Amino acid sequence: MRIAESALSNGCQFTRLADFHHWLADVAERTRMDVEQVPLEAMAGWARDPATGNIGHHSGRFFTVEGIDIRYPAHPVTQWTQPIINQGEVGILGILVKEFDGVPHCLMQAKNEPGNVNGLQLSPTVQATRSNYTRVHQGRPVPYLDYFRDAFEDPSTRVLADVRQSEQGAWFYRKRNRNMVVEVFGDVELIDGYCWLTLGQLHELLTVPDLVNMDARTVLSCLPFSGPEVTGTLNAGMGGAFREALVRSCDPDEQGVHDSMEILSWITEIRTRTDVFTEQIPLGALRRWHWADGRISHDTGGFFDVVGVSVEAAGREVGSWAQPMIRPVGMGVIAFLVKRIGGVLHVLTHTRAEPGYADVVELAPTVQCTPETYDLLPPEARPRYLDEVLNADPSRIRFESVLSEEGGRFFHARNRYMVVETDLEAEDPEFRWLTVHQLEDLLRHSYYVNVQARSLSACLLSLVGTAGVTATAGTELLATR
Repeated sequence: MRIAESALSNGCQFTRLADFHHWLADVAERTRMDVEQVPLEAMAGWARDPATGNIGHHSGRFFTVEGIDIRYPAHPVTQWTQPIINQGEVGILGILVKEFDGVPHCLMQAKNEPGNVNGLQLSPTVQATRSNYTRVHQGRPVPYLDYFRDAFEDPSTRVLADVRQSEQGAWFYRKRNRNMVVEVFGDVELIDGYCWLTLGQLHELLTVPDLVNMDARTVLSCLPFSGPEVTGTLNAGMGGAFREALVRSCDPDEQGVHDSMEILSWITEIRTRTDVFTEQIPLGALRRWHWADGRISHDTGGFFDVVGVSVEAAGREVGSWAQPMIRPVGMGVIAFLVKRIGGVLHVLTHTRAEPGYADVVELAPTVQCTPETYDLLPPEARPRYLDEVLNADPSRIRFESVLSEEGGRFFHARNRYMVVETDLEAEDPEFRWLTVHQLEDLLRHSYYVNVQARSLSACLLSLVGTAGVTATAGTELLATR
C-alpha cells in the first residue's frame, strides 16, 4: 500500500557527511542482525534433493543451488563444473529521487545483509527479490515498493531509468534485476532507517570501504552524467587536467577513438564467435567439488565455498531465516585502466564471457579477477593488464576503495575497486577504449555492461565532483536520457 502522501518528505537530510555518519551509527545501535554459519544440512526450511543433490527452499521459491558444466574451447581452461545459484525471478532495485531546494536527493536505506562484512550498508530505496515483495516469507511488506511497481500509472512520479541488468555471471545462472530510478513530486514519508542524500554525498561515500552496497552502485550507474546542461554546470576548467578530461568524456559531442556503431559491431562480433557451452547438471554430479564439514568446496581449497547461515534480525520483513551463500576465497581486484586521448578520458573495457550470462559476453572492467585464483590455473589464464594495475605507481591511482558485493547471496565477498591512469598505446582484440558517454549509452540497454563495470562506473563518476551540482543542473542531471 502507498505510504501516506501527507507525511513529511524532507526530515532526514545532512548538510555535513559527519552528520550522516552519526545518523548511521545511531541506526546501527538500534539494528540487530546475528549471523551464524551452520552446516548446509542444518539450514531450517532448506533441503538437499535426494535425486540431484540440488539445494532448495521448501516453498519452491527464492533460489536453488545447482550444478553447471561449462565448455569454453578458446579459454586456457576448456572445461569445468561448479555450483551456481539459479534465481530465475526478476527482483527490483530502485532509488527514489526528489528535489529539495533544486537539488536532487536519493532516498537510501541503511540495510543489513547476512553476508555484509560490517553490518549496515547503504542500499537502494527498494532492494527486493520477487519472492520477497510477493511475501512468500509471510513477512511485512517492502516499504516504498509501490512507487516502482506503479511508476508508469502514477502522475506524481516520473521514471528516469528502467532497465533489466545481469548480476555476477560466475555465480548466478542468468540472474536479472530491474534497475529503476523514479523521481517523485509529492510528499514521501520518511521511515526509520532511511535518509536523503545528494548525488555528491553518495559519490563521496563511495570512497568509504564497505559502505555503499553493490545494489546501490548498479542503480547509481544508471544515472546520466551527459549532456551540455550537466557538463557545463560541472565546469570542466576546474579541478585539473584529469577531471577536465573526465568531464569531456561525459559529453556526447566529444569524439571517442571508436564511434558507437563500431563499438556495437565489435561486441556483436565477439558474441558471435565466442563459444561457451553451458549445461545445468545436478549439484551431486560436480567434478572436483565435495560436500564435507557442512559446506561444498573445491578440491584445491580455492575459488569459493557454498556455506549455510542462520540469521536472527530486527527491523527486517522477517525476523529469522536460514539460507545457503557463496563464500569466495580471497579478495578480488576490479579495475579500469583509463587514458587521456585527445584531451578526452577513455576507459579500457574488456569483452568477458561468463557461464551465467544470458548473451554469452558482456563488457567488463579492464581487470576483473581474484589474483590468488591464478595460482591454481595455467599461466596463460592470468589476466592481461593485471600487473599494470597491481604495480601501478600511486600517483596514477585515481580511485581506490574496498567495496562489498551483494550481501544477500555472497558471504564477505569484497573487491578492491580501482581506477588507474595509464599511457598504454595498443588495443587487444578483446579490449576497446570507450568514453564515459559511450559506456553510459550501453547502460540504457540490458546485458551490455556487467555488474562489476557498472559498480566501477559509479566510482569513476564520483571523480567528476557532483557536490556542486545544484538547481541549475539538478533536473537535467537525472533526466537527460
